[in-house]
Order: sequence, then C-alpha cells, then structure tokens
Amino acid sequence: MSVNASREVKTTCPYCGVGCGVLVGVDPQAQVTVRGDPDHPANFGRLCSKGAALAETLDDDNRLLRPRVGGETVDWTRALDHVATEFSRIIERHGPEAVAFYVSGQLLTEDYYVANKLMKGYIGAANIDTNSRLCMSSAVAGYKRAFGADSVPCCYEDLERAKLIVLAGSNTAWCHPVLFQRIRNAKQTHPDMRVVVIDPRITPSCDIADLHLPIAPGSDTDLFNGLLLYLRDNGETHEQFVANCTQGLEDALDQARESGADAISVAARCGLDEDRLLEFYRLFARTERVVSVFSQGVNQSSYGTDKVNSLINCHLLTGRIGRPGMGPFSLTGQPNAMGGREVGGLANQLAAHMEIANSSDRQRVQRFWQSPRIAAREGLKAFDLFRAIESGDVKAVWIMATNPAVSLPDSNRVRRALAGCDLVVVSDCVERTDTNQYAHVLLPAQGWGEKEGTVTNSERRISRQRAFLPPRGEARPDWWIIAQVAQRMGYAAGFSYRNSADIWREHAALSGFENGGGRDFDISPLARLSDSDYAQLQPVQWPLTSAARGTARLFADGVFFTPERKARFIAVGARRPANPVSAAYPLVLNSGRVRDHWHTMTRTGTSPRLSSHVVEPYAQVHPQDATAAGIEPQGLVRVASRWGELIVRAQISAEQRIGSVFIPMHWNRQFSSSPGVDCLVNPATDPVSGQPEFKHTPVSLSVYTPAWHGFMMSRRRLDPGPLTYWACARGDGLWRYEIAADEVPADWTVHARQWLCGEGGPAQWVEYHDAAAGRYRAARVVDGRLESCLFVDPQPTLPARDWLAHMFARQQLDEAERSGLLSGKPASDMEDGGRTVCACFSVGVNTLRDAIRTRALCSTQEIGECLQAGTNCGSCVPELEALLRESRETETVAGIPARPNIAVSPTEV
Repeated sequence: MSVNASREVKTTCPYCGVGCGVLVGVDPQAQVTVRGDPDHPANFGRLCSKGAALAETLDDDNRLLRPRVGGETVDWTRALDHVATEFSRIIERHGPEAVAFYVSGQLLTEDYYVANKLMKGYIGAANIDTNSRLCMSSAVAGYKRAFGADSVPCCYEDLERAKLIVLAGSNTAWCHPVLFQRIRNAKQTHPDMRVVVIDPRITPSCDIADLHLPIAPGSDTDLFNGLLLYLRDNGETHEQFVANCTQGLEDALDQARESGADAISVAARCGLDEDRLLEFYRLFARTERVVSVFSQGVNQSSYGTDKVNSLINCHLLTGRIGRPGMGPFSLTGQPNAMGGREVGGLANQLAAHMEIANSSDRQRVQRFWQSPRIAAREGLKAFDLFRAIESGDVKAVWIMATNPAVSLPDSNRVRRALAGCDLVVVSDCVERTDTNQYAHVLLPAQGWGEKEGTVTNSERRISRQRAFLPPRGEARPDWWIIAQVAQRMGYAAGFSYRNSADIWREHAALSGFENGGGRDFDISPLARLSDSDYAQLQPVQWPLTSAARGTARLFADGVFFTPERKARFIAVGARRPANPVSAAYPLVLNSGRVRDHWHTMTRTGTSPRLSSHVVEPYAQVHPQDATAAGIEPQGLVRVASRWGELIVRAQISAEQRIGSVFIPMHWNRQFSSSPGVDCLVNPATDPVSGQPEFKHTPVSLSVYTPAWHGFMMSRRRLDPGPLTYWACARGDGLWRYEIAADEVPADWTVHARQWLCGEGGPAQWVEYHDAAAGRYRAARVVDGRLESCLFVDPQPTLPARDWLAHMFARQQLDEAERSGLLSGKPASDMEDGGRTVCACFSVGVNTLRDAIRTRALCSTQEIGECLQAGTNCGSCVPELEALLRESRETETVAGIPARPNIAVSPTEV
C-alpha cells in the first residue's frame, strides 16, 4: 500500500444493511485506522465489532490479483476477450436464456446497474438474480403486494420514537448490532418503551425484552392472524384509515377466521402459554406507536411472503404506518441489498422499481436505454437458476461477489451443478473460495477501500463508498469488467462509461424517466450531479423531492402505489413448512449468524479478534434433546437431513427450543471439513418470492465418536489433510485447528512432523507420548519462539487453548515455559483469559468472571470502567449481563448477600 499523505476518508461499512458511516484514516506509512462517523445518521459514530475490525481485514493474502483462464494467469485483454467470445457463442447457438448472471448485495449500485442493463437490455433475457434473494425477497414481495411497490415505510428514528418494538425473527443484537444499541439506549431514556422478541430461541436480543414469545418454528402466520382478529374484535380498527386508504379487509378477516385464529387455537399451534400470547396481543392493541422489525426468521420460509403480509395486515388495520414511531420495518442483511432492488437486480424486476410483467415498463426502460432488446419475461430465481445449470439449460454463468457453493440450500446439488457447467466465470476480490474452485475464468475485482460507488441501507438511505487505498494487483471495478465484456460483445454504445459517476447519473435519470409520481423510487434530482458533486454526495433517503431533499418515512398521506392508490390487506391462510419432521428426522434445523462473523468468512475469517469469539461450527441443542441422543457437552455430533450431513461441535444450551437445532451459516471448506450448514437445508422455496426455507429443515442428531480428539496451533496456515473433522480459526499471529479422526496414526511423531514442520531457523522438537492412554503432545520451537504445537487425547477434554495461544506472542520462551509447554497448564504467572467475550478489547470470559467476583462488579457500566469490555460497539453486552446473572446466582447458592442488580447501557463511541 502506498499513499501520499495522512488523510481521513468518509465511507460506508461493507457488512450489514444498517449502512454505518465509517471514517478511515490512512497515514504516510499506509497504516489504516477505522472509527465510526459521528455525522452519519445511520450510526452517529457507533460501529459493531465487525466494523471496528475492518482495518485488520485489508492485508489479506487470499486476494485475487490477476485474471486467470483455465488456471493460467493471463492479461486483462485475453480474459475479457475469452468471456465475451464464449458468452456470444453460447447465446448464438442456444439463445439468450442459456446464459445467466448471479450477483450480490456486496456489489455497489453502479456495478449492479451495469450488470442488469447488459443482461436484460442487451442480451435480452432476465436470467440475472442475486444472493439478496436468499435474505430479503419475501420482504420485497410482501411490500409489493401490500403497498404496490417495494417501499420500506420506516426509518431508524422510528426505533427511538416507538413505544413498542416487536422483533419478529430478528436477532438484532447480533445481526444489526448498531440498531440494537439504538433501541437499548432509547429504552433506557424512555422507560415506558416495551420490547417483545418473537423467536424460537432465547437470543441475545432477549436481553432487553420485556416479553419473549418462543414460538414453534413456522407458526408466524398463526400468531399474526390471531393478532389481526384480536385487534378487530377489541375495537382497535382505525376505521377512517381502513375505509379511505385500504382494500381487502373482509377477505383477510375471513381467511384468518377459517384458519382458526382464536387465542386458544393460536396458542396451541404456536406452542405458547395462552396468558403470554394474550399479554402480547394486549400490549400491541393498547400501544399506538408500534414498530414491527422483521428479518430472516420471517423471510426465510416457503411461505415467507405470507408471513410478511400477515404482519403488515395488523399495521394496516390499526393505521400504524406513515407516522413517527410506527410501521412494519424490514431489516436487510447486506450492505446493498436495497441498491440491488433499486436497479432491478432480481430476476423478476426491471430497473428503477419497474416490472418485467408490465409491457409499458418494458417499453419505457428499452426507450431510455435505447437497447436492441428487452427481457420479455421473468428470469430464473436463485435456486431455480442453479437447477437449470444442473440440467444444462443454462450453459454459462457469471458469478459476481458471492459464494453460492456455500450459501444456497441443498449446496451439494449446487456444487454438482457448477462442476458440470460449460462455463463458470467468477468476479471476486478473493482467490480461494468454495465456489472459485469450479471457475473456468477468475476476474480480480476491487475490494472495499479500493472501489467507488453508492450503497443503500435498510431505511432507504443512499451513502457513498469511497476509495482510500490503491487497487491490489490488477483488480478492477466490477462495473468496468462488465462494461468491457459488453463492449466486446458489440454493445459499446451502451457501455461507454468513464467512471462510476457516469453510471450514477444514468441510474438517477432512469428513476425519473416518464415517472409522473406513479413509482416510489425517484432520485432523479441527483441525475444532474457533476463528478465533484458525486464525490461529495452526502447520505440521503429516497424518494427525493424536486429540491433533492430526502424522505424519512413513506405513506404519511395515506396514498400507496397500487392502481387504486390504496394499500391491500392480503388474505393469509394456515400454512406449514414444506417438510415436516418425521421419526427419521425428528428435529427442526434453524440456521443463522453468529456475532462476529459475516456470510462465508472471506473477510471476517482473516481477523484474529473476530475469529476469537466462536472458533468452530457448532450445533446448539436443548439439554433434553442432547440427553435423548446421548450427546455430551463439547462432544462432536453428526447432523443429517435428507439432503446431506456434517459433523460439528455440540453446544448444549437451555436457550434453544426443545425439538430444534441451531447451526451457524458461516463455515465452509476454507475453514473446516464441512461444506457448510446449507448442505443440510432443504430446497423448498416461497412460490411468490422464491426465497428458500432456511429456517425449517428436519434433521437427526447422533453422537460422533472419533478415535482421537486434538488441536493444533501454528504460525502458518496448515493443511490438515483428510481428517474426519477439522475447523480452523485465525489467531493473533497464529492459526488454531480443532481436529478429530477415525484412525490413530501408526507413528504419531511422523504424523506430527508432517503437520507442524515448516520453514524456519534451528528448531527444537519436544514431544510426549503415552501410548497406553492414547495421549500425544508435540511442540516445535524455532529460534527460541514457539512455532507450532499439537495436543491429542482420546477424549475431547483437552487443555485450554487460550493461554497457549498467548505463548505465541512471546519472543523467547524461558525454561519454565518450555518445560511446562507440554503439561497443558500455564505457568503460575501467566493469566488464562479464557474464551473471548469482548472482541473489541480482547477480554476473555475468565478475566471477566474474576473481575466480577474479586471487584464486586454489579453492572455492565462497572465492567466497562474496569476492563473496557462493552464500551465500544456494545455487541457483547448481553453476554456481560449473562455473566453478572451467573455471578448473582452463584452467590445466592453460596449464601452470599445479593448485590444490587443495575442494568446500564453500553458507553457510546
């Protein structure tokens, strides 16, 4: 990296849909620092643990630096010529629907726009879909059915002005941490605010909940249909709003009644105590300012669109929409899922929120683009696209900034489809992913910090991503790569962009082209921006007024975007998941995120502090289910479904619902022996949105008993080979591996040296082997420093890893440390901080427990003052609260007088 002078650049975080502003400092020595932008209205200076660690992820040795064709490094000219020639050949021979693009919410709006234009306006098919299909397409479909457009009515300020916040299928504490802290702080400021969490699990979001509804998986429509009838029967209808601004109420009520939405029936189907259910209904009924936040727990279902509409129906009945502190609010998962929706990145959309099914829209877009053709029908949605690749109907696919071999359901089938595809082109900024192994062509794209463009967050706020580093290697912007291929395919006139500002102006102009107020998305006042104005563009929410002012919330006037200009109630009947549990597969699998990782870990997996909170994949099961299956804490379990199986670590927790299993979505073959949880997930999709049912797959659990368990640590990344189980995590100056296998090596010394011995100076090899007990330990010391080590035992009860990891930070091991190295116990003067709880300040669980006990800490504020934990992003505060509760329970059992229970919010940045 090289830069000219110290400077600070305003940009936007590349992770979730909150869209936090980031201030990046780059000094003359190319050292990068990151802090929250106090002026950005999404976060006001806050960052979560992932955003705060962004600087750690920039020097990744896994960057894709140069184009490759057939495994050979080539120049850009040859690579682009090859892609253009092959796509043109396949189109000429098999037609435009024989090719496809699969894109990503990680792309910038300008990248998305050019890809969509090439496919739908020039190739002439609609086979472009996005990984956003997997996280928010049911929200899009629900909004469109109810409002006539993909219009998110709320803004973040509503979270602070509400009197009741319902978190439905949203673990906001871990998935949108900055917004969770805004809610927490608002609740502290306004003690009359109430929070209800609707989730089968007890999640960290329950830390601020006044009421938790642990509903049975898949019973959301029952819950909200019951709420609709309760509101109607108890006089909570906003008669004027319903009469003047909506249509379809009676059909929705009739359908709810037919589905059996009385409180007794609803409580039984949802698996809830009737009193608790009615408490929620009463709370919703008597509170005017209600914001219902929903996310993947609602969306990721074979009837997610119906779930969304059953919730929206309740807001329409009560008129709780379009005013401060109220409305149904979808939180998007990716940094630019909204931007992709704006440009038509989904296979069933055109640009600027226009519709492929509408002939007037098709003609309008084609006139604006002056394109030779326009897609005449909807294209293939994500999973259907890969089915078509498997069948051979789609013969070429261009994958951009995503990892479908890991993230799509029934992922083994997706891998088979890619392996058999005639042409797989991948544009990405990283070299090694599970998807890239199937690529015939690899094109190096610019990463965060190198590229220029815009993103749109969950509240419709457009923000700039700005470059602050030179591109690595020969990386290019995604829009440039696409435009160059388009030019080589004969479409130079439509793709002669000089920079991202050119694309932005065209995108903005299209949003206002022949609009006349009939479409919600309008940013046309920004179509006149000069390059310098675009460079300085400040965060703004669409739609824009003629004076280029943003709009905080929609529908204040009660006018919607349906032909009748009224919102629609949607009749929702009783629905159940596509695949019920059975004797063979008696448990329900749910998948999702952990606190400090993101998607398939290509970025967060390179950060030591983000990898320290959860170091390997796990299956969280309730103690009752664990006992029934004979599963021990920290043992290994085999999880199987009709679609695949994997082995993960067991995590036994009463926070899990009985009969359910939770497995994180992030791990894959770059970080473990497992292809990822989606090899288990069933391929059922919502018939309206096409979104897969990630939240309900029947599975079975069984104990996996290997011949031995072990762990390795090394300064360099190792190849664990064909072990039955392995998982690796980045540490501070090291890589950590958890390992297990079915067979014991004939000679542990030979095996250990194959793993651990790499380059370096004079090495000292120390080992211990108790053949009778099945224990083996070895360490390699190079130039006085610990270079690698291996610990093996027949049982999973191995020595603690965290203190040993600290040994790698020592420049020289003294005699006591060397002699005690293989004992598995730290020296008397070495602290074992334990598993990391606070990633921002690297504070471990043992350190926290000791401080709470010895210093009589009573609140998270006192913990922060003592150890800094919880004072930066606040993501660890629920775990700090849990440790405080644990301490109080321990003292109660021991007969120690109770200390005061003081709940305090985290210190703001």
